Amino acid sequence: MDNSYTFIGGAMGAWRVVVMRCVCGDMLAPVEHVHVVNGLPIGQTDSPPAAWCLQGLTSNVRYADRGEVDSLVARQPALDRPEATCAALIPIKKSARWWALSQDERRAIFEETSHHTLIGLDYLPAIARRLHHCRDIGEPFDFLTWFEYAPEHADAFERLVNALRATPEWDYVDREIDIRLVRADVYA
Repeated sequence: MDNSYTFIGGAMGAWRVVVMRCVCGDMLAPVEHVHVVNGLPIGQTDSPPAAWCLQGLTSNVRYADRGEVDSLVARQPALDRPEATCAALIPIKKSARWWALSQDERRAIFEETSHHTLIGLDYLPAIARRLHHCRDIGEPFDFLTWFEYAPEHADAFERLVNALRATPEWDYVDREIDIRLVRADVYA
């Protein structure tokens, strides 16, 4: 499977936008649907018309030690579970101050101060996620995080994102868009 993904915002797609809000920075153009494609479909004639396309690559887990990686792997559910009819796409761009830090300084903020992985582990397996890196491929965001969860876990998802946004790591976020979605075929 290709490790590249494209999120296409437009009038068609498997996921219908319920709420789209700007947490900080500039907003993306409003859209009705998001189409998620494994690969880079730009230029393909079967791609739906787009207001925007965001691309990212899955990669190795960064900033986590072996114990944290093992815990994530053991508890992380697969995406596309039938019961997970809710989703969120959260594009994030961190500040130049963040990228000027060394790897160990970023790790200290990410894990030792903000406890990013520990916070996330509290919500597994109810909430599945996949992180896409895009900083090094010329995209407008550094990360695209895709979450999927069942409707009964919507409150847990709110607690998860609120807990993460309350950490010192979020002092380094310059741009964040929060796009909440439901599976279009279920909520037609």
